[in-house]
Amino acid sequence: MQEDAPHVITAPVMVLIGPTSIGKTSLSLRMAAQFGCEIVSVDSMQVYRHMDIGTAKASRQEREAVPHHLIDIADPDEQYDAARFVADALAAIRKITASGKIPLLTGGTGLYLKALTRGLFSMDAGEKSTAVREQLQKRLREEGSDALFRELAEKDPASAARLHANDSQRLLRALEILYATGIPWSEHLRKQQESLVRFARLLQIGLTCERPLLYERIEERSDKMLAQGLLAEVAKLREMGYNSMLPSMQAIGYRHANLYLDGVVDRTEMRRLLIRDTRRYAKRQFTWFRAMPELRWHDREAGDEILSITEQWLNNVTGS
Repeated sequence: MQEDAPHVITAPVMVLIGPTSIGKTSLSLRMAAQFGCEIVSVDSMQVYRHMDIGTAKASRQEREAVPHHLIDIADPDEQYDAARFVADALAAIRKITASGKIPLLTGGTGLYLKALTRGLFSMDAGEKSTAVREQLQKRLREEGSDALFRELAEKDPASAARLHANDSQRLLRALEILYATGIPWSEHLRKQQESLVRFARLLQIGLTCERPLLYERIEERSDKMLAQGLLAEVAKLREMGYNSMLPSMQAIGYRHANLYLDGVVDRTEMRRLLIRDTRRYAKRQFTWFRAMPELRWHDREAGDEILSITEQWLNNVTGS
């Protein structure tokens, strides 16, 4: 593989990911200092300017010590999605590797990491897909798999060639994708491969800990954000003209501050909801991460062990 080939990264790249409040920032700074890394944020909220406290960005001093990428690159009323992240992250990775540094991707947005490492193209058509699936299941019962297989062979021969007529599960999936999206499954797979970034040397580490400890840290983080001035930050955003109903202003922390500023809840209730919803968000993050078997899981307290494992991996992949 050539370094300048599209969507191929042959230089070493490292990932440190985990749920909110687990301690990614402090460990990422240690890793960056020891291994000569620049950090690429994998966070759907840290991209926004003027949103610092509620997104728990690294401090200015920390960012001066270690270069960070994909922080403060969009205004709060801009749309930022996985496709834009992949383009921005790929550009940052190439820039970092060209300078002789190692990219360290760190954050908690599993969707963004998955889009970068597995490809962007989505085959989900939402409610329409559900309706199509139910109709196809009914047809399978009434017409049988042979009839549906002939239909697939006519409309998507490439997918049919990969299936057996009696493989009803994949047969239904292929027809569901075709009728729900209007695009054959084989074409979806081709486009997904085109968007895929291939990493020749990629280390992916996930941080975890016992749930009671994580919940305790979430409560501490929530109180720290409030003490640092989260309410004032959100009030300032509103003064700047950023509507409370913007997607960025409905994120965790910002949504809760807006409820308080609008007089919907008092400060005690706002704090309770903030902690509750952050816990729920952490659970959703773990669900995302558990579906990524390539992650190597380590306890948040095992920082020295993670540094040692990372050093061994770097020595192996670089031959040093």
